[in-house]
Amino acid sequence: MFTGIVEELGKVRSIEVLEDALRLTIEGPTVVSDVKRGDSIAVSGTCLTAVEFDSETFTADVMQETLRLTSLHGIKVGDPVNLERAMTAATRFGGHVVQGHVDGVGEIISRQPSENWEWVRVSIPEQLMKYVVLKGSITIDGVSLTVNEVGNDWIGLSLIPETLALTTLGSKKPGDKVNVEADVMAKHIERLLEARNI
Repeated sequence: MFTGIVEELGKVRSIEVLEDALRLTIEGPTVVSDVKRGDSIAVSGTCLTAVEFDSETFTADVMQETLRLTSLHGIKVGDPVNLERAMTAATRFGGHVVQGHVDGVGEIISRQPSENWEWVRVSIPEQLMKYVVLKGSITIDGVSLTVNEVGNDWIGLSLIPETLALTTLGSKKPGDKVNVEADVMAKHIERLLEARNI
């Protein structure tokens, strides 16, 4: 479980292509400072398991299903990634409940800078729009954000300087892919309502 508050902007150091998976080595000295084998680390919103590590990097396997459902299938050496360690009982809960289970891949549509913040529109897969509400929470590339505008198949987000400086969302361009995780509470409510109608 995560909060969507990115701890560090990491970098992909190496990619090993396996028969049905990738093995990623990612630079992230902050998130490896107390890592143990088997710990969960969110990589641009995708929960991965650290299987090897040193003082600067960790290595994780990315299975075919994860590659199919996330933007990690197009990742390259040198790409920046948002990193967050799994939350603990003592963690400040500054974002919202984030599972690290990506629901789909969206795309940056447009960016409109202003003096103190930036307005960004992101396309959202059609099947996820039912979970989106104005002023609700959504996770984009592992970043907990508030939805400020809702279209038929897109959302508008206002990104503060801190988000622009410390996450990949500061450098994403129109056409770039992003991982999208809908609010888990909305998905649970939907399931409960479906069960009542049986």
